Amino acid sequence: MSGVRSIMLAAGGTGGHLFPAFALAEELRRRGVAVDLMTDMRGDRYGGGFPARAVYQVPSATLASRAPRDIAKTMLTLGRGTGVAFGMLGRVRPNAIIGFGGYPTYPPLVAARLRGIPTAIHEQNAVLGRANKMLAKRVTAVATSFERTKFLDGSLAAKSVLTGNPVRKAVIEAASLGFLPPLPDSAIRILIFGGSQGARFFSDVVPLALFALPDTLRQRLRVVQQAREEDMERVREAYAEAGIKADIAPFFTDLPARMADAHLIIGRAGASTVAELAVIGRPSILVPLPHALDNDQLNNARRLEESGGAWCIEQRNLSPERLADELEKLLKDPDTLAAAAKAAKNAGRPDAVRNLADFALALAEGRRPGGNPAP
Repeated sequence: MSGVRSIMLAAGGTGGHLFPAFALAEELRRRGVAVDLMTDMRGDRYGGGFPARAVYQVPSATLASRAPRDIAKTMLTLGRGTGVAFGMLGRVRPNAIIGFGGYPTYPPLVAARLRGIPTAIHEQNAVLGRANKMLAKRVTAVATSFERTKFLDGSLAAKSVLTGNPVRKAVIEAASLGFLPPLPDSAIRILIFGGSQGARFFSDVVPLALFALPDTLRQRLRVVQQAREEDMERVREAYAEAGIKADIAPFFTDLPARMADAHLIIGRAGASTVAELAVIGRPSILVPLPHALDNDQLNNARRLEESGGAWCIEQRNLSPERLADELEKLLKDPDTLAAAAKAAKNAGRPDAVRNLADFALALAEGRRPGGNPAP
């Protein structure tokens, strides 16, 4: 690209922040742009496989509590990280730097602003995270994943661009498979997953709910469920007792393909999960992780529900009996499932990674992302 030496990405050590950064790095490299990654010490475990020319580590810390001692300790670490990042950016001299949320992005983006390097953040959720909220006023531009993002208004909204949340290549491939609602008397495939934090609740509630379904429905069920190692045996036994065929595992390497194969999905509402459900186009019952920071999962789930592609039920309101009632209504109405699948698909953004790469290059070339040349 003319005049673009490199673009620096800043992402913390959690998958929710690193996955979209990974996808963007791949797309920029395909376009001939050098990519570097700046991360915290946790990011080292991802560094070997990250598609970057180099991986730089800077000190960072997450605010653990509002106690004065914890605040002071966090600020001290972030300040030290900003100094380290300032020196690194002086040596690398990227044309732009894009952060993907979390406190590990704070030192690199503050240091970039001090050096006069164009900056941006990408928000994966439907609500600005705490670190992104702190950075939003300081950066040149903001990329968003949803049409409406909580706490992003006024002057912040004016410099925001809707790009979507990039998804994995396997998700794009799975999206080519159209949704076929279950035929009368045929198998009904249900997929349940929730990550390490969510699988315990689903292991407790979902088998009981499915056991309570009428025999005519229960006999047709084919279940795939993620469960923690310590829960797998009791979940298997519960399904065996109910006479339900089930595949139980702590992790599925082919999850996008299994999502595409499902008639209904029950899961949490992390940013990546919601983006993948929409791109593939599958109906879902979303149960946001309670007490999540900033209520991000609840906001994500409600956005997909508003599109008609999902049903959001808060965990505090979801008993086995309630879930059984909801499932019976949906599984007896394939037209409703098909309509939800179509609505989810319409809400999906399979071109998100291309949009985000265009956004990044505009920033690096001194143009206003999504608009005219920057002043």
